[in-house]
Amino acid sequence: MAGDTVFVAGATGYVGGRLVPLLLAHGHTVVAGVRSPRKLLARPYGAHPNLRVLPADVTDKASLAAAMQGCSTAFYLVHSMGAGGDFALADRQAASNMAQAAAEAGVGRIIYLSGLGATDETDETGAPSLSEHLRSRSEVGRILSEGAVPATVLRAAVILGSGSASFEIIRALVERLPVMLTPRWVSTRCQPIAVSNVLGYLLGCLENPATSGLTLDIGGPDVITYGELFHSYARAAHIRAPLIIPLPFLTPGLSAFWVNLITPVPAHLVRPLIEGLKNEVVCHDTRILDLVPQKLLGCEEAIAAALSETREGGAATCCFDAGTPCAPKELGQAASCPAEWTRAGDASFAGGTVFRADYAATLEADPARVWDAVQRIGGDTGWYAGNLLWRVRGFADKLLGGPGLSRGRRDGATVAVGEALDFWRVLVAEPERRLLLLAEMKLPGAATLDLRLAPKDGGTELLLLTSFQPRGLWGLAYWWAMWPAHGLLFPAMLRNLARAAGVRILFGPKALDTRPAA
Repeated sequence: MAGDTVFVAGATGYVGGRLVPLLLAHGHTVVAGVRSPRKLLARPYGAHPNLRVLPADVTDKASLAAAMQGCSTAFYLVHSMGAGGDFALADRQAASNMAQAAAEAGVGRIIYLSGLGATDETDETGAPSLSEHLRSRSEVGRILSEGAVPATVLRAAVILGSGSASFEIIRALVERLPVMLTPRWVSTRCQPIAVSNVLGYLLGCLENPATSGLTLDIGGPDVITYGELFHSYARAAHIRAPLIIPLPFLTPGLSAFWVNLITPVPAHLVRPLIEGLKNEVVCHDTRILDLVPQKLLGCEEAIAAALSETREGGAATCCFDAGTPCAPKELGQAASCPAEWTRAGDASFAGGTVFRADYAATLEADPARVWDAVQRIGGDTGWYAGNLLWRVRGFADKLLGGPGLSRGRRDGATVAVGEALDFWRVLVAEPERRLLLLAEMKLPGAATLDLRLAPKDGGTELLLLTSFQPRGLWGLAYWWAMWPAHGLLFPAMLRNLARAAGVRILFGPKALDTRPAA
């Protein structure tokens, strides 16, 4: 009912980041339990009077229970697939924490967005045929449903919306490949659903108590193969459809490697998604159509809406919004970094060594003018020096399974905390003061790039500060191999930033022996 206090776990994720403003628009009070409150507060709706942002982590049952106090319903929109590692184990533990914490907090219901797929199907060896990703989604639904708090489980297939992992894969493949060599999964049937319809079902289930305790399939009106989905995209985008050639010997591993190279979606997210394409994901339960009636968008309508959103200013949320928990406290940034980015990791024999390369220049302009150039860094603007080298580094990162430069940036003119920026993550974005980026490319260590602005001598001092914590001997070798390039690249970046701002350099660039305090 309108006016209820609703808890959202996963509020900074792809679906959660769209559900929160929808709930607020319908009069609900939203409690967002997040690991990085600053990340959510940077969103356009972060200052809404009915939004409360509380620190909570699905790995910490106590923090969940505390955050959910006073909430009538909890949305669980979390999965660990994007973090790599044993995501099934992580999801299992997180779901158990959620079920127990909701009971302790007196929550009346949990609503969970799961994945479609027949859990009882087996292959020719008798092993479960459902992919690990889809099995994990199903297991989370079972754990929540078996808890003391009634759960509503919505099972969806491919979600079509700008910024979704599935949509970004489809878009990149169709737009970049005139010929597609695919495994047999290209003939697998699926039932895609528009993200707007997913949100409509989540909101509808909240407002219809009759959905409590049910597991419901949700999908759009079209049941098509993945090959047909590629052609639907081409028609909606008004481009030539690719020639699709199925090759039975292409394995999921080879497909994932190729898709990672071609698309902006990173390998640790691509692999489980590709493995799931072998499974038919079609709705067999249609009760949701009567329980939560709404106009369902067909595939081409959903794709056209997603493309329109992209053209009108970028995706409201994106699959790249999830950060990588790899920034070590030893980099000296812990006080500034969101909690999810401050977990340590270095070989013990490396002694916590941190290498730095710091440069400064004073520009004949006020901080506002310089900031405009600073916040445009990356994406189509480039990195102000050595752009060919940055592209080579990005391609090498893709080969290694990293994000590369293909993620770009959400907006060409402004940055916000938590956003992906090429193969970096925005940790701090303080207008006219500081832009702090965490490296998410494949590295034998952890690195940050810190651009700071401060008034000085009637102009602006612009600092470019870099930190690198090596991981073992390879990390040490990497730093010293790159050191000569840094000495050329970083001063050139400061000079070109001044040029982009249209101002004169009064002093520098000069290497710093001592790093200024933050």
